[in-house]
Amino acid sequence: MQLGHPLTLSEKIVYGHLDDPVNQEIIRGKSYLNLRPDRVACQDATAQMVLLQFISAGIPKVAVPMSVHCDHLIEAQVGGDKDLARDKDVNKEVYDFMATGSAKYDIGFWRPGSGIIHQIILENYAFPGGLMIGTDSHTVNAGGLGMVAVGVGGADAVDVMADIPWELKCPNIFGVKLIGKLNGWTTPKDVILKLTGILTVKGGTGSIIEYFGPGVESLSCTGMATICNMGAEMGATTSIFPFNNRMGDFLRATRRGEIAAYAESFAHNLRADEGAHYDQIIEINLSELEPHINGPFTPDLATPLSKFKDAVEANNWPPEIKVGLIGSCTNSSYEDMSRSASIAKEALDHGLKAKSLFTITPGSEQIRATIARDGHEEILKSVGGLVLANACGPCIGQWDRQDVQKGEKNTIISSYNRNFTGRNDANPATHAFVASPDLVTAMVFAGDLRFNPVTDVLMDADGKPFRFTEPSGAELPPRGYDPGEDTYQAPPEDRSSVKVVISPDSSRLQFLEPFSKWDGKDAEKLPILIKVKGKCTTDHISMAGPWLKFRGHLDNLSNNMLIGAVNAENNAVNKVKNIFTNEYDAVPSVARHYKANGIRWVVIGDENYGEGSAREQAAVEIRYLGGIAVIVKSFARIHETNLKKQGLLPLTFANPSDYDKVDPSDKVSIFGLTSFTPGKQLTLRLHKESGEIVDILVNHSFNQNQIEYFKAGSALNRIAENVKSS
Repeated sequence: MQLGHPLTLSEKIVYGHLDDPVNQEIIRGKSYLNLRPDRVACQDATAQMVLLQFISAGIPKVAVPMSVHCDHLIEAQVGGDKDLARDKDVNKEVYDFMATGSAKYDIGFWRPGSGIIHQIILENYAFPGGLMIGTDSHTVNAGGLGMVAVGVGGADAVDVMADIPWELKCPNIFGVKLIGKLNGWTTPKDVILKLTGILTVKGGTGSIIEYFGPGVESLSCTGMATICNMGAEMGATTSIFPFNNRMGDFLRATRRGEIAAYAESFAHNLRADEGAHYDQIIEINLSELEPHINGPFTPDLATPLSKFKDAVEANNWPPEIKVGLIGSCTNSSYEDMSRSASIAKEALDHGLKAKSLFTITPGSEQIRATIARDGHEEILKSVGGLVLANACGPCIGQWDRQDVQKGEKNTIISSYNRNFTGRNDANPATHAFVASPDLVTAMVFAGDLRFNPVTDVLMDADGKPFRFTEPSGAELPPRGYDPGEDTYQAPPEDRSSVKVVISPDSSRLQFLEPFSKWDGKDAEKLPILIKVKGKCTTDHISMAGPWLKFRGHLDNLSNNMLIGAVNAENNAVNKVKNIFTNEYDAVPSVARHYKANGIRWVVIGDENYGEGSAREQAAVEIRYLGGIAVIVKSFARIHETNLKKQGLLPLTFANPSDYDKVDPSDKVSIFGLTSFTPGKQLTLRLHKESGEIVDILVNHSFNQNQIEYFKAGSALNRIAENVKSS
């Protein structure tokens, strides 16, 4: 392979993992690359389906190093220890399945209480110059250690587990040049909050965001990870920083000094070449950057702190902060926690406690044990903070919230990454805002969204005014990390006797049945199950929260399919017309009725359909309940790939305005499938109730390999066919 031009860091790493570099075509934004990742990681909500798919493929062990992490199923309720104990009981069947499945197939298993997958990866597995995939969109967190880490669907993970090259459309490369130096209340989180406001939730789609410039040197390794983590909110393939001394320091602090030394010896290769080309460059001056608060309801509504009070009043956002939440996979480092503790200590010294409810989520057992040893946890508790389990908790909807009723308009502010409607607490009236842990901690003492800790004062216990000083904290623990409780299960040397058992009566787990192959015909006169209006994230398509318990049981889980999407016909949620009965019913119920009558159906969608999590189930459920195509104005990257992997047709209107030509009562035909070819448009025929016929063109991004998935019924079917023939 001879490219003949200077390379960005992303190109060096991605192209360095090509399966066949000599013959690989490389054109940004066009070519499909076949890659060989170094490792795979899964969190527990996705690992169930991944393991079920891998079992059905009939392969004896995984082909690359892999780990499974128990972090999504633990519900936040009363506090860490009690919540964890309840979780181990409630989810015992699922954990036993994943523990035995991991042991059987040579996978490392991190038990409940270990911490959030992305923090465990950063502390144990990530390394500069590596390539990994993970079944969670925030896998990109590992870019803070100079790794190309990409969130994918479970079927992509199964490919790599089965020793099949992983397919990725050759990404464009966006450069973000950082100059200046962070100061005062501004944190690494504010870099990504501002950038998300610039690029929006779809501006990074199909691209890697690569940071460079002198400003990088002012960021800690965990701060860089925070920035990469939230790159997922812009739809970016991943984000990455060049190797520097801060990464070396973190590697040594986490007992990986030999990797630090090796990376230092190749440091010239772990940064972009002079003159490397970026498709776009955005410059951010850290010295001039203000703290930001993003939201509500979307992570790209970015407002500088100095203008936020006016925005609160102009938009009539509820000013009282009901709950402030810090931690999560985005902001739970030692640096984050120690800076928050410095703010809490100052408030405590002035006799204050939090006015809002205040929760703290350590990112890992190592972080929890270290902040407990160093006194930070006690300070946060002393001001009224509740320390939750080392898990995702409220960030992904695992929150048994009791302080407000569903439907009650209220405000929360967190240091998390996402704030889609209802994501944290399943209450669509909750206004969720995203900020740095520093701002969240300071604001809970005011209890008011309009409070600016940089300029405003509070009254202490004696009625005297005071203003917070600038936060301070250690980048790394001065006494080193305390590893805490050992929560890791290594795969056994002898795996032959390990049995993976699923009860046929289980409501939580279910072996998979292969999807049927394509019938070889064009699709004709199919009903539209739902025409979706507006934003439709994977949370709208397959909700998390209480539904997480069914992630290993496809039939039960499918009862949440599209129940959060807005029906363009009536502006209602989970209410669509059944063409057989002419009555309105829940979306999954109507889909099941069609399926029972042998009728395939389609979904019509709006812009950036499938934004958000890597949630494979959002595609699997569509396929399971009888869908054949999802036709939209545009897709989010991961979801489009997930749909292809399940044997579905993700199609886009050649003219986005043609969305308006589709009536929910139309029947649709899809012509061109019998000559399905890469780059060749298909025809969508609308059969109107009046008898009128309307033909419109739709595009697809299938390559020949992906067309074979469609014909076989799914990518998993193709894997199984290859295993049988080998």
